[in-house]
Amino acid sequence: MKKGPNVWRRLGGLERAFLLCVCLYLALALFHLAPGIQGLTGVAAVILGLIALFRAARGFMKSAIWRLRNRLIAAYLFIAVVPIVLILTLVGLAGYAVLGQMAVYLVNTELHHRQDVLALQAEALARVPAVDPSRALGRAEMTLRHAWPDFQLVITSPDRTLRYPPENTLSQPPSDWDRALDEGSASGRSIHGLILRREGNEQRLYAWAHARHEQEEVTVLAPLGHDFLSGLIPGLGDVNFIPIMQPRQVQVPEPKSAFDFAIRGYYPLSVQSWDSPARTVQQVLVVDTRISPVLGTVFQKVDWAELLLGIFIAVAILFLVVELVSLFAGIQLSRSITGAVHELYEGTEHVKTGDFSYRIPVKGSDQLAELATSFNSMTENLGRLIGVAKEKERLESELAIAREVQNQLFPKNVPFTRTLELTGVCNPARMVSGDYYDFLSVSENALAFAIGDVAGKGISAALLMATIQSTMRTQLTACNGSGPQLSAARLVANLNRQLYATTAPEKYATFYFALYDDSNHSLTYTNAGHLAPILLRGNSVTTLDSTGTVVGAFPVARYAEKTIELQQGDTLVAYTDGIIEPENAYGEMFGEERLKDLLLKHAKHDSPEIIARTMEAVTQWTGSSELQDDMTMVVARRL
Repeated sequence: MKKGPNVWRRLGGLERAFLLCVCLYLALALFHLAPGIQGLTGVAAVILGLIALFRAARGFMKSAIWRLRNRLIAAYLFIAVVPIVLILTLVGLAGYAVLGQMAVYLVNTELHHRQDVLALQAEALARVPAVDPSRALGRAEMTLRHAWPDFQLVITSPDRTLRYPPENTLSQPPSDWDRALDEGSASGRSIHGLILRREGNEQRLYAWAHARHEQEEVTVLAPLGHDFLSGLIPGLGDVNFIPIMQPRQVQVPEPKSAFDFAIRGYYPLSVQSWDSPARTVQQVLVVDTRISPVLGTVFQKVDWAELLLGIFIAVAILFLVVELVSLFAGIQLSRSITGAVHELYEGTEHVKTGDFSYRIPVKGSDQLAELATSFNSMTENLGRLIGVAKEKERLESELAIAREVQNQLFPKNVPFTRTLELTGVCNPARMVSGDYYDFLSVSENALAFAIGDVAGKGISAALLMATIQSTMRTQLTACNGSGPQLSAARLVANLNRQLYATTAPEKYATFYFALYDDSNHSLTYTNAGHLAPILLRGNSVTTLDSTGTVVGAFPVARYAEKTIELQQGDTLVAYTDGIIEPENAYGEMFGEERLKDLLLKHAKHDSPEIIARTMEAVTQWTGSSELQDDMTMVVARRL
C-alpha cells in the first residue's frame, strides 16, 4: 500500500507534470472532449516526456559511470573506439560514394561515346553526295547497328526522303531546332544528346543526332531502355533513368563474397524536349551494381578486381582484429587499474568500520602492486597504533583510577595538636606517584608523620607506597594508646622486614618517620636513607642526619632513632629528591643549598606558602611545565 505514494514522492516536478499531461490527454481522447486542449496537452506531454527522458538518461549515465572501471571504459570508447568507428564510417560512405560515382562515370562515358558515334554518322550522311545515298546509308547502318541495335533514321532533301527502317514514321524535328542548330553549334551543322519525345500518352527517352548540310537534313533517333542501358558496360549492373523509366526489380550481379556490397550511383542530367530546345527536363542516371564489377571494369581484369577486393577485405579484417585486440587490452588495463582502485575502496570501507586486519590482494610488480603493498603496510601499522592507543587508553584509565585511589590514601585531615602544625603536598610527575607522606594521631598528646620516596615511578612505585602506608598504619593502629612508649626505630625495622619479605629484591624506599609528643614538644625520628630534613630555627639552618639504610633492600637492618625538642617558631621541612635534583637547561641541579636559601627567605610565611614558593622556584629552574620527578614536601611548624 505504501509503494505507490513513495514512488510518487520520489518523482520530480517535471516527471509529475509529464504524467499529469499524459493522463489528461488520454482522458480527453477517450471522451472526445476539447480537441484544441487535447492537442496542446499532447504537445506538452511530448515536450515534457523528451525532457524527462533526457534527465533520466543523464541520471542513468551518472549512475552507470559511478564506478571508475565503467568511467575508464567509457572514456576509452569515446577516445579510441568512437573516432575509429566514425573514421571507418566516413571511409565506408566515401568508398560507397566513390564507387557509385565510378559506376555512373563508366556508364555515362560509354553513353557519350555512343552518342558521338550517332552524331558522326548523322554528319557523314548529311555530307554524302546525292548520287549514291543508298550505299552511304548501308555503310552507316552497319556502323550504327553495332553501337545502337535499335535506331531510326530519316534523311530529307528537296527531292527525296530516305528512312531506316523503311517503315518508320520519323520526321525531322520542329523548326526551332534549326534555329538552335544555327545558333548553338560551332559548326552550325549538327546537334546531338538525349531527348524526350512524346509517343501517344507516354514520353520516351532517346539518344539522338540531327545534322544539316546545305539542303540535306539527317535525324537519327535511338531509344534508351533498361536492357540497352544495362548492356552499355557488360556485367556492371542495372541502369535506369529516373523518373522517366518505370520502376522495376533491380538486377545486380551476384556477390563474389560477403563483403561484395551492393552500391548505387546517381548522376543528374538535363534532357531536352523534342518539341522545343528551350524546354529541359531533369533526369537522374541511376546505376545499381556491386563493388567487384566496378573494380573489374576499372582494372579490366576480373581476377585483379577480386584480388584487390580480397586484399581490401583482408586489411579490413586485420584492422578489425587489431581494434578488437586494442579494445580488449584497453579493457584489461582499465580492469587492472580499476580493480586496484576497487580493492583500495574496499580496504577503506573495512578501515572505516575499524577492521584493520583486512589486506588487499597484491598482484604483479607494478606501481599498483606497490600501492596495494603500501596500503597493507599502512593498515597494519594503523592496527598496531590503534592497539597501542587502546592499550594506552586502558592504561591511562587504570592510572586515573590508581591516581584517584592514591589521592584517597594521602591524609585528608591533619591530626589536632595544640603546639604543632602539619602541612603536606605531593605533586606527581606522572599520573601516580612513588612518593609518600602521611599523618596519623597516636594518642591525645602524640601524633606521627612520615615521608618516603619509593625507588622507581609509576604503578609499581605507587603500589609499594600503598604497601608502606598500609604497614605503618597497621602498626600504629595496633599500638594506639601507648604513644610515648612507641619506638620509631622498631616500627621502621618492622616495616623493612615486611617489605623485604613481600616485594621484589629491587624494590626499596627511603623513609623518614617521626613521633611528636605534644606534652614535652619532643620529636623522635628515624631516617632510613631519606634526604635529611631541614630544621629552621631563627636564622639558622640545620639538617637531621640519617639513622639507617633504606627499607626493603635487606632482610636485617639496624635503625637508630633520635629525639630533638622543637622550640616555639621552629620549622621542620622534609622533602623528596624531586625538590633538589631537577636540572636546568645546562644540566645543573637545583640543589640543597638553594633550597636552604629559599626556605630562609620565606621562613616567616605560613606552611602552604612555603611549599608553593618552593615548588614554583623548582619549576622555574627547570624551564618546563612537566615535572622531572615527583615533588613532595611536609612542613611541621612548632606553634
